Amino acid sequence: MKLVIAAGIGVVVLSGCADVSMPDYRRPDAPVKTSWSQQSAAPVSAAATIAPDWWKEFRDPYLDQLVNKAIHGNFDVKILAARIQVAGAQVGEARAGALPTLDAGAGASFEKSTGQKFTKQFNLGTQVNWDIDVWGKVAKGVQAQTAEFKASEADWRAGYLTLVSDVSTTYFQILQFDEQIDQQQKTLDKNKQILGIYDAMYKNGLLPNTRVLQQRAEINRLTNDLLELHRARDLAGNALATLLGAPAGEFRVPAGRLQERVQLPAVPGGLPAELLKRRPDIVAAEYRVLESYDLVGQAKLAQLPSISLTGRGGSSSFALTDLLKSFTFGLLPSINIPIFDPGVKARIKTSEAETRVAEEQYRKTVIGAFEEVENALVNLDAHKKQRTELQQQIDHLKVVSAQIEAQLKEGLVSQLEVFETERSLLSAQLALLANHQQILSDTVTLYKALGGGWPSIEVGNASQ
Repeated sequence: MKLVIAAGIGVVVLSGCADVSMPDYRRPDAPVKTSWSQQSAAPVSAAATIAPDWWKEFRDPYLDQLVNKAIHGNFDVKILAARIQVAGAQVGEARAGALPTLDAGAGASFEKSTGQKFTKQFNLGTQVNWDIDVWGKVAKGVQAQTAEFKASEADWRAGYLTLVSDVSTTYFQILQFDEQIDQQQKTLDKNKQILGIYDAMYKNGLLPNTRVLQQRAEINRLTNDLLELHRARDLAGNALATLLGAPAGEFRVPAGRLQERVQLPAVPGGLPAELLKRRPDIVAAEYRVLESYDLVGQAKLAQLPSISLTGRGGSSSFALTDLLKSFTFGLLPSINIPIFDPGVKARIKTSEAETRVAEEQYRKTVIGAFEEVENALVNLDAHKKQRTELQQQIDHLKVVSAQIEAQLKEGLVSQLEVFETERSLLSAQLALLANHQQILSDTVTLYKALGGGWPSIEVGNASQ
């Protein structure tokens, strides 16, 4: 009895000396942003801004099919899903630390010494061990592992969002290449026609040979650019196949025209800054802060005594037939007091340092998210303004082209001037095509930067 009292006093004294206090979890301080520099409209609700299936805003059924195929076939997303399963299993593993363990065994011994009779003995025993989670050390570990599980789920959402964005932008690039190839072929044909006129003029002594050679060099350049476009198109197709989970070279997007197939969605004004709370990478970063916070609590609780119960039972007999006739039982409670364990103190310091790393990583993720949104808005605004200028340029060149055609019929200009005008018009149309693709990609980037329609998540142990 005196030993039990002394042990109890020791527990109380040690518990009073150890610093195991942990304040309630709070989101780390981070830069805040209430509005975006490129927005003048009043804020709208998050739900009214981005739908979970935002890629359907482009009004392209084939893109919808590609996204669906990628979601089910992409290996990066499958790896992230498998990591969720690992994290879930680790939560169960952490919970198992609070449960008792049961071991059972049987054995026999046979012995013969000189001058002694042959002896044999049989035994059967079982043992139950239970480390009682008095202070909640195991519970803290479960909370930490649950936070990692939630972070893994957010990683999957971030990977999902990245996948859909990559599929969309790669598909847009392929269609842009198709249209560029078509336009480039037209430009090449026009230049070959111009070369024919130059050759005729040179033979009649109306043009120097150097001008003919310059035109031939221009055709070489255009042909080289056309080959480069075909190469880029094939590489983009290979990249898209990999995103879909298909072998490169075995999947090909049918040729199409970007400006006819993919519509420019109307991005609403007044995007709310709180949409960043929906970004999966920010959610994952904060859950890892929470995980580190819980691990600090677990490390601090390791300073407290551990209490365990061991129950033993068994039977022993010199004859196998008598083995189950008598039993022995015992209960052995014990208290382990970590009076001096440098590893416990070191673990606390390590956990606290890791928490500071996680907090800074969270802040870095937030500040990077602000830059991504601002850049997307800047690009989108600039490219839309450029689109207006390019469209006006094309309208002007069309008027010029029509007038040149009319003058050609009246014999006021040569066919060469018509070709030059048409070449300028084709060049402007290619610039407008590139601008169309840029606006589409800017829109995808903006949807991704603002969280892609994922719901807002409040990080904390209480919600788990």
